[in-house]
Amino acid sequence: MTSGDYGSLLCVPHLCPSASVVIWTVALFLLSQEYSKDGMTRVYRSLVTNICKEMSCYSDFPFHEDYPNFMNHGKFWDYLREFAEHFDLLKYIQFKTTVCSVTQCPDFSESGRWDVVTETEGKQYRAVFDAVLVCTGHFLNPHLPLESFPGIHKFKGQILHSQEYRTPEAFQGKRVLVIGLGNTGGDIAVELSRIAAQVFLSTRTGTWVNSRSSDGGYPRNMRTTRCNNLFAQVVPSCLLSWIQERQMNKRLNHENYGLSITKGKKKKAITNDELPTCILCGTITVKTSVKEFTETSAVFEDGTMEADIDSVIFATGYTFSFPFLEEPLKSLCTKKMFLYKRVFPPNLEKTTLAIIGLIGLTGSILAATELQARWATRVFKGLCKIPPSQKLMAEVVQKELLIKRGVIKDTSQDKLNYICYMDELAACIGAKPNVPLLFLKDPRLAWEVFFGPCTPYQYRLVGPGKWDGARNAILTQWDRTMKPLKTRIVADSSQPTSMSHYFKVWGAPILFASLLLICKSSLFKFV
Repeated sequence: MTSGDYGSLLCVPHLCPSASVVIWTVALFLLSQEYSKDGMTRVYRSLVTNICKEMSCYSDFPFHEDYPNFMNHGKFWDYLREFAEHFDLLKYIQFKTTVCSVTQCPDFSESGRWDVVTETEGKQYRAVFDAVLVCTGHFLNPHLPLESFPGIHKFKGQILHSQEYRTPEAFQGKRVLVIGLGNTGGDIAVELSRIAAQVFLSTRTGTWVNSRSSDGGYPRNMRTTRCNNLFAQVVPSCLLSWIQERQMNKRLNHENYGLSITKGKKKKAITNDELPTCILCGTITVKTSVKEFTETSAVFEDGTMEADIDSVIFATGYTFSFPFLEEPLKSLCTKKMFLYKRVFPPNLEKTTLAIIGLIGLTGSILAATELQARWATRVFKGLCKIPPSQKLMAEVVQKELLIKRGVIKDTSQDKLNYICYMDELAACIGAKPNVPLLFLKDPRLAWEVFFGPCTPYQYRLVGPGKWDGARNAILTQWDRTMKPLKTRIVADSSQPTSMSHYFKVWGAPILFASLLLICKSSLFKFV
């Protein structure tokens, strides 16, 4: 069952085995639609994924090998439909249903059940559910901070939020100002630059700009490995930042392009292959934050002014809320930092409600939400335990005090480390791979698990939900990566020394050093 057009709620009345994989599929099915009934757009037509297919698939359902590594939302929609049909999930989903309220039943302290009011085609229905999964995620309500821009109400041009943007045709020959340099702001600015007279891209903080491809043209996300992650954990943060900045500026000197991050501001990164070229060609001009608007112009913090602005597009993100919940649960759920492992509200006597997808990650959200759901349904069934609500609430009170005193910072807006968070959830389930043991039992697989990309299949190797195809999926992940690229084979082409050659030469020393690091980090955890 889903809430409105967002796929915001899934209630699981019988805790069926497939429930854990339905959740995020529901949300994405609905978000993939071009238009909803209220006329608001969900995605712009040119949208392309920024995490490659092997890193963003469901853990027991790889993409077809001929699917591109990065795909438009139409292709991704096809994948979701294939997934739902393969596991026969559609019978569990009730579409076009709005969830009006979710409240605790009178006997909640004993039963843990929820009273849910829904609306379908103008008629309201009431039902009792054993458990609830809330899957609204981050992108619910457009954030349009007009009050932060003096003079905006005098501006005579067009004003819209990026959620309303679909195609560039309406901006032909216009001078457009895009406010906000996230992934969406960058994408829209690039697309408009091909058709608009001029595009101005305003950013308060700057950003690192990543490409989808890495060294050798391989998908950049495939460099997310346990080996690299371990290196990042043991190297001093200042040294790691210096290394990363050198790598980023080696490909693109961000200061020269006006993209460098303002000193003292939080570091962030976007994925955009074309933005640097558009800046280089002059079709996009990067500007500082807007100080104020006049009737036809924008004045920027550095004192410069751009006249004759026709349109302003706010790519300023979204807010989230839970209007169907009651207090104090509603307020607690909005404080991501206080959710137990970013999933469970701390104040429930019975753990029968979970928040899925309300996280920021350095990797695939899809993979993480699936693992969250696998864990949540096992908690619902009583197969996994979490600390009692009294202990969790005491920790919340303590965290609030420490934040007020400045001892710790509020990390709600920070992105979590992908591998660390996935391992943390997998350990709760019993699905975290034991890498040292794997090297003893299956060295070939262990090599791919540790030195290869940390794909979702790794969390189907052991434990509940183990998938027999996980080993083969890991060993063939590079085949599926390369297959859509091999559309023209050149016979007898000279090949540079292969990576396999280097692995043969340096494999044993690297493996020995890595195992020492693993053992060292394990000892630190238990000291």
